[in-house]
Amino acid sequence: MAKLHNKVAFITGAGSGMGEAQARLFAKEGAKVIAADINVEGVKKVVEQIKSAGGDALEVEIDVSNKSSVEAAVNKGLQQYGKIDILSNTAGILDGYAPTLETPEDLWDKIININLKGVYYVTNAVLPQMIEKGQGTVINIASIAAFVAGGGGAAYTAAKHGIAGYTKQLSFDYGPKGIKANAIAPGAVETGMTKQIFEEGSADVMEAVNSVPAGRYGQAEEIANVALFLASEDSSFMHGAIVPVDGGWIVK
Repeated sequence: MAKLHNKVAFITGAGSGMGEAQARLFAKEGAKVIAADINVEGVKKVVEQIKSAGGDALEVEIDVSNKSSVEAAVNKGLQQYGKIDILSNTAGILDGYAPTLETPEDLWDKIININLKGVYYVTNAVLPQMIEKGQGTVINIASIAAFVAGGGGAAYTAAKHGIAGYTKQLSFDYGPKGIKANAIAPGAVETGMTKQIFEEGSADVMEAVNSVPAGRYGQAEEIANVALFLASEDSSFMHGAIVPVDGGWIVK
């Protein structure tokens, strides 16, 4: 039987990159997928391709930094499928590796609002119905920047450290209520969002990317494979874990 048979998954950032890879894989493994993104054309394309492969999916527009937008998107998914079993908070943006003195306040606010506050908004919109039925899975996409410096700039690193702490607190507070919460900490993963930034990055950044033990960038599908594990019953005894999937970046 498919690993996610009869499950409904709400995935933010599903219009491209790691979110898209999760949407495709989760659908292949039997989940009904609510593909959410501010990029409407992106999620429409992903949903069309899932349906053409025999899967079940719904596209919803979402701005994770806007509470009303989040609530509308979640409600649309619940109206369609009646429940959400799996939440993957994948939507996020980079900050160009800007140190704090080169981070204007509007950039700081944008990064925090999307990468951290957005996770809070979406989780709070989805969590009550999970608690009501006594089970649910939350997967947050953190980063190696949740562990070490150099994986992003000041705002990005602060936000991803926040995701790690938020995930642990979710597990502590709601694990006894049937909620399994874990996070993935990707390293340098090649997506449309990251490719140009890696190519234009500083010498220090590029040296770090190129010198990981794996000797290469990661692929979005490799992150999706770990997300599937965390979404499935295979990870039933994992709570509050922050799982590095980084090609060995943080071992040094």
